[in-house]
Amino acid sequence: MSNSADSPQPGSSAARRGSFRPVRLLTVAVFALAGLLFFTSFHTAKGTNIRTDASLLKLSDLIQERSRKNGELDESNAALRDQVEALAERDDNSTRAEDEKLAALEKSAGTQKLTGEAITVTLDDAPPNATAKLPGYPEPQPDYLVIHQQDLQAVVNALWQGGAKGIKVMDQRLISTSAVRCVGNTLILQGRVYSPPYKIQAVGDPEKLQKALSESPAIQNYMVYVNVYGLGWKVEENGRVTLPGYSGTVDLHYAKPVE
Repeated sequence: MSNSADSPQPGSSAARRGSFRPVRLLTVAVFALAGLLFFTSFHTAKGTNIRTDASLLKLSDLIQERSRKNGELDESNAALRDQVEALAERDDNSTRAEDEKLAALEKSAGTQKLTGEAITVTLDDAPPNATAKLPGYPEPQPDYLVIHQQDLQAVVNALWQGGAKGIKVMDQRLISTSAVRCVGNTLILQGRVYSPPYKIQAVGDPEKLQKALSESPAIQNYMVYVNVYGLGWKVEENGRVTLPGYSGTVDLHYAKPVE
């Protein structure tokens, strides 16, 4: 008897059954994967609509609420610090020279109010429908139309370079450990969140401060986007103003290894 007689021939029912079996397995696998995806989606959603931005809105609300509480704590901390300093001045046995030295150190640290001539720099996002104002430049990408962390840092660094005696960003005084950071389109400064326009005020010689701004390569690059795409830029002389003292904690926070 020939072996070929025992093997299924093309088109026979046996051949069709043999070729259909992998398809059945593939179908079962697809349905199993679909079921797993449905279960995972249900478990993640927990009865909510995961296609909405509700979760993002809740996170945004939480950030704003935490920022507000941090501001209240800063104000409370400043009031307590004033009370402690008043008690210390009344009860300590320090000499006048020691008190003057301490006051000078506090002034340098930025924890005391500072009065003097000042300028304010305001940076703002461009209009969302902005187009290139000058020939030869490409139409703007979304990234071109918003204020970035490096823009704020460039202004702060230029003002220090110009001899600023003190700087305030929005309503907070900067100290040596302050970090100007942006997350998305918001500024996070010392535990509080701000949206544009951003105002940076510096006490010092207004002429030297403005000269330092105009000579900064980073700001010169920023001015290209101001002129081409309409990013906001304004420098104003304020006359004599008083910057608040820094009211937050001066303790350093750093990562620690898990024990």
